[in-house]
Order: sequence, then C-alpha cells, then structure tokens
Amino acid sequence: MTPTRFTAACVQMRSGRDPLKNRDAAVALVREAASQGAHFVQTPEMTSLVERERAALFDKVGPEEQDPTLLALREVARERGIVVHLGSNAIKNGDKIANRAFLIGPDGEIVASYDKVHLFDVDLPNGESWRESATYTGGDRAVLAETPWGWLGMTICYDVRFAALYRALAENGASFLSAPACFTKQTGEAHWHVLHRSRAIETGSFMISAAQGGLHEDGRETFGHSLIVDPWGRVLAEAGTEPGVILAEIDVGLVADARGRIPTLKNARPFRVEAVPAPAPVGQAASA
Repeated sequence: MTPTRFTAACVQMRSGRDPLKNRDAAVALVREAASQGAHFVQTPEMTSLVERERAALFDKVGPEEQDPTLLALREVARERGIVVHLGSNAIKNGDKIANRAFLIGPDGEIVASYDKVHLFDVDLPNGESWRESATYTGGDRAVLAETPWGWLGMTICYDVRFAALYRALAENGASFLSAPACFTKQTGEAHWHVLHRSRAIETGSFMISAAQGGLHEDGRETFGHSLIVDPWGRVLAEAGTEPGVILAEIDVGLVADARGRIPTLKNARPFRVEAVPAPAPVGQAASA
C-alpha cells in the first residue's frame, strides 16, 4: 500500500568555491533533516559548487561517477534509509557542463537524473548579465521519477518560469513538483513566491524547492527562501536567507482534493491562435 503522508525537507545552503567543503555542508544538513524526521530531503541547485568563473568551474568538476557530493549523498541516503533529491550538481559533459539533478533512493541507488532544460541567458536591470548557454548544455527531456509516495516532476531553477513544463509533468502523473534553485536576489524578490504558488495552483501539485541563499564567495547574491507549497497554493514551510533546514508534512491526499475542486488538468481543451487584423478607420476606403 502506498503511504499517504511523509515529511519533506529542504536543505538551504550557501555553497562556495570549494566542492569538498560544500559536500561536507550538504551531508551535515541532510543528516540534520533526517534526524528531525524527514523521509525526503532535497538540496539546492549547484549544491557542490557555486563558481561563476568558467575556467575555475571546469577545473573543479568531473564526470558523474566521480562526483564527490553525489557519492556522499548516496551513502547518506543508504545510511538513513531516506530519499535524497540532489537539487543539482555541475557535471562535466564533453566540452560543456550539465546542470544535473539526481533522485537517490533509500538504498543509495540513483533512481533518476534530470538535466536543466531552460538556460538562464538574461541581462538584468541592475547590470547583472548571465549566459548559462556559454557553459552549460541544456537538457531535452522532462523527467518523472518514482518515489514511495508518488511521482516527482524534476526541474531546476529557471525552469519554474515555463508553466507548460509543469503542466506536462502533472498531466503525466506528477503529484510533487520541484525547482531547486540558485535564484538571484533581484529576480527572487520579484517573482520567487508567486511563481511557486502559481505552479502549485495551476497543477494541483506540491512544490518543493530548496534554494541557495546569501552572498557567495564568487560575488553573486542569491535569494534563499526555500519553499514547500501545497496544491492549494499555501506555503507550508519557508526559509530565510541563512543555511539550514525546513520541514513540512506532506498529505498526498491534498493533490486529489485540489484537482477535484478545480479540475484544470481535466478541463483543458485544444484551441488555435487566430490573429484578427484591425478594421480600416472610419471613412477610409478599403485598399484595392
């Protein structure tokens, strides 16, 4: 029988430029979450390394099978008998890097992995400029991963702005959605909460997103505010900007309840987009 309740935790971090220090911080926080009763623990995007200098980034990352943070969190999952969602790590992928998430089962085995689809190529009003596509490869598949409580839709950070991805995951069975992040402070202050509540409400799903928070060694400042949101859009748990752990009890039955009350997934209909030109101004003859 599938369990209907579990405790989810988000680990908030302030990862720096030393992958081994970041690994140790992640392990300690995941263990802390497990000690507080968490059955599912998620870490943020770029758990093992936050480094904006491209050459330094390439120098510090390697292939998946040698990644020290992934290896350590697999051991913690096995040791504590919990599900660990490694929000993402930088993984060497040819002449670029994959921004890759992993779901790890209670036996320490990798259940699924997901490469971030949407890359953050933007120029912000405060002068910040980001070109993830110069360094990272974009994924080309949406991923549903099975957990003991139902299906998890795996996404990462900037993906949260693309509503169609979350609808597709929910339509294909996801009860839980996630966007572990390294959100900039400026964009987070503007949109972090509304985007998460919107994705939860639109799909009738839980949103579980661990985040990076604070001023990092490479100079960037991230928003923090790891969130757990229920299918009705209510915030169940929220962090501030400091590293730490938040927890919430997840009642899986709330997914069916929300989708039953407002069945947007069932009520959607196909449509076409039609562009209608404006009529000619009054008194002006139509063109020949």
